[in-house]
Formats: sequence, structure tokens, C-alpha cells
Amino acid sequence: MKAWICHAFAPIEELSFSDIERPTVGPGQVRVAVRSASLNFPDALIVQGKYQIRPPLPFVPGSEFAGVIEAVGPGVTQFAPGDRVICLAGTGGFGEYAVVDAARLLPLPPSMSFTQAAAFAFAYGTSLWALRNVGALAAGERLLILGASGGVGTAAIQLAKLLGAKVIAAASSAEKLALCRSLGADHTVDYSSPNWRETVEGIVGKAGVDLIYDAVGGPFSEPALRLLGWRGRFLVVGFAAGDIPRIPLNLALLRERRILGVYWGDSMVRHPDEHAANMRDLAAWFADGRIAPTITRTYAFSEVRTALLDMAQRRVLGKVVVEVSAT
Repeated sequence: MKAWICHAFAPIEELSFSDIERPTVGPGQVRVAVRSASLNFPDALIVQGKYQIRPPLPFVPGSEFAGVIEAVGPGVTQFAPGDRVICLAGTGGFGEYAVVDAARLLPLPPSMSFTQAAAFAFAYGTSLWALRNVGALAAGERLLILGASGGVGTAAIQLAKLLGAKVIAAASSAEKLALCRSLGADHTVDYSSPNWRETVEGIVGKAGVDLIYDAVGGPFSEPALRLLGWRGRFLVVGFAAGDIPRIPLNLALLRERRILGVYWGDSMVRHPDEHAANMRDLAAWFADGRIAPTITRTYAFSEVRTALLDMAQRRVLGKVVVEVSAT
């Protein structure tokens, strides 16, 4: 089988496209013929050794993908060969076949294509967990989304509007802000502008923002935190800007602001019932046409390295997907 291999934690350019043996299925596992795999920002970090998780070397990157079960291992009773599934495996998606623990599979809704399925669970799962379970977003509240044009950001816009919030979407170009408006954002702010904080203040007034969804970090987090009103909540989702900000804790003391971490991957294990309920809601909302992945580009299987570089250099909008196999 063909696969992209990370032999060492190194620049993305050093990934190799190779022929390897098809992986063997063990107890509690299934082997999936991969059809489509999406890119998430951690995929670009993991291969460089810049993420909190470091898989054993060598490994096939690609954390989120969709395909068809080809074989099941001993003890697997909930899935069978031929089932269409979404895989949240952490690795393996940038190969023609991947072995996945059965516990990390979701049935693929009948109306969802493989391309949509590959781009669905991570972005919407993270954003719904952040907004509803961690941030307790209520109808009518004012939400500021940093990195609103990315994969989780575009999902957050859709979900926040569905939950009844007023959305202020922040991104770094006119093209990105136009995408945010097309998804229903009430206001947009270009945070590459030096006076972006004043622009938000002009929208929310003295009351401030109720909730902030920060998928960017870097130099944007502290000025955003200063925009929170009394007992406002700040969701730490990711650090797409590259730098982890150092926040003066007096900003939390003032106005009794709360800083809340969002770690969806761990929450799935610690709170499986809540996770399952969220995934049921998301599948139903997709079926009803209320949400849909914002897929702006697809790459050929041979273009994984290019796709990861585009992701790392923040040249992508919404979700992008690699078409691994058309069969």
C-alpha cells in the first residue's frame, strides 16, 4: 500500500511517500480502506515534533479520515466489513489502509459523503464541546471567535448561530472575513489591523464580550481577554499563531473573568456519554441541513506534503481534504 511516512520529527518537507506493508489487525481493532482524510492544524505540528502528543516513529500521519471497513479483529462486534465509518484515530489517515481501535470509530451518516465525513467530527466535535459543554454559551450572548475562518472556527460560527448567539468573527484578510459572513457571522473584524480591539469595543460597548473562542493564541489572546465583560469566559482552543501566550492573571481577577481550557480529545474518554450525545446532535443537524463542513479545497493523495505546508503557513480557509482513494 502507498502511505506518507514520518521517519523523524523534522520539517514537513522530509515526509516520504512510500510503499509499505498493509497493517495487521489486532484484538479490538479494524482495518479501514481510507477514502478521504482531512487536515487539522495538529497534523502539521505532530510531524515536526511540536505537539503535546508524539507517536512512536515511524508513523503514518493523518488524524481524521473516513472510509470502509475491510477487516475486523477479534472482539469487534459493533462493526463489520463493508461498514462506512468516520475515524478519529490520531494517525494513519494519509495511507491507503489504516488500523484503528474500534472505540475510535463513528458510523458514517447515510447522507454524508466520504469527503464531508473526513472533515466533520474533529471541527464540529471540538467546537460544540467548547461552546456548549465548557463555555455554556447561551442564546443572545456575544461570542468573539479568533481564527474564525479556519476549520474549527467555521464550525464554531455555524454552531454558535444555531445556539442563538451573536457572533463576532475575527480573521486576518478580506477573503477570510467574507467566508465568515457567508456562514452567518453577525460582525467581522480584521485582527491584522492595529485597532481591531477598538473595533470590537465599538460593537459590544461597555458590557464587553460574554465568551471568547480562541483557536489562535500568540499576540491576539491578551487583547481579546481584555474585551471580556463581567464573568466573561475565555476558551483556550489552540495556538495556530505558533506562540503560546503568557497572560497576566490580574486580567482574570478583574471582572471575575474565567479562563477555560478545551481538550476535546481527552474529554471523549473522560465524558463518553456527553460526547456521544454531542455526536448524535451533530449528525441530526447535518441531516437537517443546519450545519455542513466548509470544505474549500481538496488535494490529491500525492499532494499531502503541499497540503500540510499550506496548513502550517495558514494559507487555507475552512476545511481542506485529501482524496486518498476514489475506489
